[in-house]
Amino acid sequence: MLPDSSRYQLAPDLEICRILNGMWQVSGAHGRIDPSKAIPSMFDYLNAGFTTWDLADHYGPAEDFIGEFRQQLAAQQGPEALTQLQALTKWVPRPGTMTRRVVEENIERSLRRMNTPCLDLLQFHWWEYRDRNYLTALQHMADLQSEGKIKHLALTNFDTEHLAIILDAGIQVVSNQVQYSLVDRRPQVQMAKLCEERGVKLLTYGTLCGGLLSERYVNQPEPRGTELDTVSLRKYKNMVDGWGGWSLFQELLTTLQAIAQQHQVSIANVAVRYLLEQPAVAGVIVGARLGIAQHREDNARVFNFSLSRENYEQIETILNRSRNLFELIGDCGDEYRR
Repeated sequence: MLPDSSRYQLAPDLEICRILNGMWQVSGAHGRIDPSKAIPSMFDYLNAGFTTWDLADHYGPAEDFIGEFRQQLAAQQGPEALTQLQALTKWVPRPGTMTRRVVEENIERSLRRMNTPCLDLLQFHWWEYRDRNYLTALQHMADLQSEGKIKHLALTNFDTEHLAIILDAGIQVVSNQVQYSLVDRRPQVQMAKLCEERGVKLLTYGTLCGGLLSERYVNQPEPRGTELDTVSLRKYKNMVDGWGGWSLFQELLTTLQAIAQQHQVSIANVAVRYLLEQPAVAGVIVGARLGIAQHREDNARVFNFSLSRENYEQIETILNRSRNLFELIGDCGDEYRR
């Protein structure tokens, strides 16, 4: 099992594992997932201490997998065993009028699919800030929260300005999920400061750049075309190109490899550890390709070491030579609203 340092109290009644199992990988863009293998794999994660799942209403069968997993877990170990599990879903509606009925119907759908009377955490995404119906939707969600259908409200891919607007409107959110990695450090510009001031935590994705931050790519030629065989690899290769290109990325990988060898861990461990040591970050989402590949033993090593001041200086030497993605792309989530 994982050490106590692997746990984080996101709210008084919600404790999570600081490495969350990401379920974007079951949405269909990373290869077919066999349900008969996926659910047993979920038990393996739970038994190893990785108890927290990040998913969304549009991640293919992700919510259904959680529902089936809950049913099997309760049948095998009793209903009380469900308290071990945390499932953090998202609602990503199309912009438009947000009536109480529209909001409630979507929440009820997730409740049914996930086989639960109450969502642990509902992370809300909104595509178009000029459509201020996002505040109306959040108020309806707050009402459903008071009725016991949602335990906690959260956001995903909101920028600093609109997070502040939501908080100033009196909507209590516990976290904002954003892209954050050694390559993409945009949250450090504005978002992290606001979160620390207002008591909001960050859950991060893209932290391993779709797998590019690993030994597999050290001293390797730049991958192109069919070599980028998942949507994650294609997405984050584009991010690397904007950040500084393959040559500078190789220097980063070489530096991370030396640090990893010093601590007897992997490059991925160093990349995740860097994020977990940022004050605003509660947890890092690492993709889980259920029944296909697993990295539980490697991920567990994240909790066995800390980065030294020298390690930070080594990393900064490389990162200071990269382009400013905040100037190129904008704040957190702006890449989705161009």
